Amino acid sequence: MTNTYIISGAGSGIGKAIAQKLAHDGNTCILLGRNEAKLQQTLAGLPTGNHQLLIADINSKESLAKAFIQLSDTPVNGLVANSGIGGANYWGDDDRWTDIINTNLSGTYNFVNTFLPTLQKAAGEKHILITSSVLARLGVANYSAYCASKAGLLGLMRSWAVQFAPENILVNAICPGWVDTEMSQDGLQGIADGIGISKQEFYEIAMQSVPLKRMSQPDEIAGLVAYLLSQRSITGQTIDINAGSVMNS
Repeated sequence: MTNTYIISGAGSGIGKAIAQKLAHDGNTCILLGRNEAKLQQTLAGLPTGNHQLLIADINSKESLAKAFIQLSDTPVNGLVANSGIGGANYWGDDDRWTDIINTNLSGTYNFVNTFLPTLQKAAGEKHILITSSVLARLGVANYSAYCASKAGLLGLMRSWAVQFAPENILVNAICPGWVDTEMSQDGLQGIADGIGISKQEFYEIAMQSVPLKRMSQPDEIAGLVAYLLSQRSITGQTIDINAGSVMNS
């Protein structure tokens, strides 16, 4: 049976890999994001199917509402809330706190609530899957907004898991560690620049706290997401996938 999933942030990185995995498994993917060119690139790499694009900014309820209208009465089996931004923030006139919190936390809230009616119409398995981060578990200097936003997503996930359980909607989150994406590479470079060393030097320092001494690949994260979207017993849980950098009992 073919399922339909809306994936936010599907134009690159983890979101793109999730779309590729779900589509290759025979599902229909609705790719949502702000950058149409990147979404078109993702779409071009998917196997033939009834996939479609929705151009929307999760920071804007109005933008999301317009995208919702485009779906008409299409029921979906899962909402993959993957959109997010990273980077440091510093107190002052150029503080990125509001932008990061609004995108990662409020944006996820906006996205899921906007498209919730499409999920409620579906028969069978129904899921909400949220991409959080290992930095919901750890503190990093000058990443207060990112850490707070990603930790906030875990509280949001648990609340929704209880709220939507009577409707047979399963809600979970994943916490990836270092994943080899453009965002991570930019983060490596930014931190390296801040402390005056090369990106490779900082990469080697970062991997010292990762037992497997490697970044995960986006397709590995996508495989976990595909599993969580296929099962019927796990809800209200955060699944860590971080090459051992955080080990929770």
